[in-house]
Amino acid sequence: MVAPASVEVTPRFLRVGDGFAATLVVTGYPAEVGPGWLEPLLAWPGRLDLALHIDPLPAPVAASRLRTQRARLESSRRADSDKGRLSDPYGGGAAGGAAPPAPPLAPAAAERVRGRLYLTVHATSEAELLEACAQVKAAAASTLLEVQPATWRHLAGWTTTLPLATDSLQMLRTMDTQALAAAFPLASPDLPAPLPGDPPVSGGVLYGVNPASNGIVWWDRWNCENYNSVVLARSGAGKSYFVKLEVLRNLYQGVQVSIVDPEDEYLRLADAVGGTVVRLGLAGVKINPLDLPVGDHRPDVLTRRGLFLHTVISVLVGHAPPPAERAALDRAILAVYRQAGITADPQTHTRPAPLLRDLVGCLEADAEPAAAQLAARLAPWVHGSFADLFNGPTTHAPIGHLVVWSLRHLPDELRTIGTLLALDHIWRQVDLPRQYRSTATPPVRRIVVVDEAWLLMRDGEGAKFLFRMSKAGRKRFAGLTVVTQDVADVLGTELGQAVVSNAATQILLKQAPQAIDAVGDAFGLTGGERRLLLAARPGQGLLISGIARTGFEAISSEQEHALCTTSFELDETHEDS
Repeated sequence: MVAPASVEVTPRFLRVGDGFAATLVVTGYPAEVGPGWLEPLLAWPGRLDLALHIDPLPAPVAASRLRTQRARLESSRRADSDKGRLSDPYGGGAAGGAAPPAPPLAPAAAERVRGRLYLTVHATSEAELLEACAQVKAAAASTLLEVQPATWRHLAGWTTTLPLATDSLQMLRTMDTQALAAAFPLASPDLPAPLPGDPPVSGGVLYGVNPASNGIVWWDRWNCENYNSVVLARSGAGKSYFVKLEVLRNLYQGVQVSIVDPEDEYLRLADAVGGTVVRLGLAGVKINPLDLPVGDHRPDVLTRRGLFLHTVISVLVGHAPPPAERAALDRAILAVYRQAGITADPQTHTRPAPLLRDLVGCLEADAEPAAAQLAARLAPWVHGSFADLFNGPTTHAPIGHLVVWSLRHLPDELRTIGTLLALDHIWRQVDLPRQYRSTATPPVRRIVVVDEAWLLMRDGEGAKFLFRMSKAGRKRFAGLTVVTQDVADVLGTELGQAVVSNAATQILLKQAPQAIDAVGDAFGLTGGERRLLLAARPGQGLLISGIARTGFEAISSEQEHALCTTSFELDETHEDS
């Protein structure tokens, strides 16, 4: 049932079914090894079966064999020296490494074992097999490992590298347990596989391929300690392209996504998947900040809406009102909802909500001078140049599996309040308790994408939203995706560092030389990883999650590429303008 259809044995290779295989035996080892000394072999981009057989060796037997081996190697070295020949690096190193520890001082950690290392290379043709074996020999030589083909014994070598715990070659090598421990865990550029006994991984999406091993990088952010992710890269590194791919592939699995889009980069994706786009700033698009959350029947919903209106007014006037104006505002909020017939009774929450001009009218009707002063300060947002966004009921219902809040058409004077209203609606959807959700919107996983997050980090309310979402999203089965190109602004503030530290999934794409030191220190990057990020192509980068990290390159199908690329969005931008 599990055996190949046929096995053809030749002196130089095996033909196993439709493929070819050859076994290489490690016959020479370096004098010293470091952690992960098998990594060059495990990282070879091809099919390679590596088997390490280990047997315990009694200390007296090990010491006797090592003395004999050392005498033989030292004799060869001295003979070469007497004849003026250069010493063999393998023999010289092995002679020093064969020195046994003194028995009274030998710790338990330095016990000797018999180890055997075998490599079986697979290919689809004889020519490819010869080339693959040459590449594996070169990779082994880079760490001073000497390998030889198992000529006439490839069948025994193949069975030795199968998971049968049988060594048919018996090419023994005595080594100490310190060198053996340096080979475990077997280092690999790929993400660690589930441990034996762990349930198989069933979720996740394709992030790309690993350039170092050609392996698949498949990641499940919902299987981490939290569901947040952060994407840091310089402009043009492919961060929005990668995020669109992740959003699209999560939509396939029924995840609901909300996106704060400051540059209209997600409109084509939303149109293709039937998403909802709210273009704040366009003529006829209105948002009423006094709307009550739909479907939220908690007894304190009206109180929480009143507190949010205090924040809205603070943003509109540029700072928190003084105590007298704040007291007048609180009275006006209660009065305007009473006039609309809305009370703490959830049965009244379906009635039409009052507008901002109604709130200003209540302030004007208040006898206190502070109320009239606050009403005058709000006049531009009710009757003046900034009134278009608020002078009517909400025109768009931002519901669905994908909601894009476009901020590109908002003037700079309205961008802060428009962003606040968008974030407020997103938070209301995330924070809605399960018992208050309708059957039409069952509890599902949610992703909140904030593109160009450095714009929000400059705004107090936007920064507070990112912090609250990164802290509390997990309890509401939601994950925050922060995308930014201004790494210094994010890592240079305590709030930004808190957002990054609360992201279990961290994506680093190409970095600028000016920012690589800050990024490297914040994420503990090695010198090689820093060089990788400096020289990365668009779409290439690092995936970091705790102690697990791997390189990857985003890949997409033709259809996905057409939805995610920005190569021809300039024409659409020109048409929109």
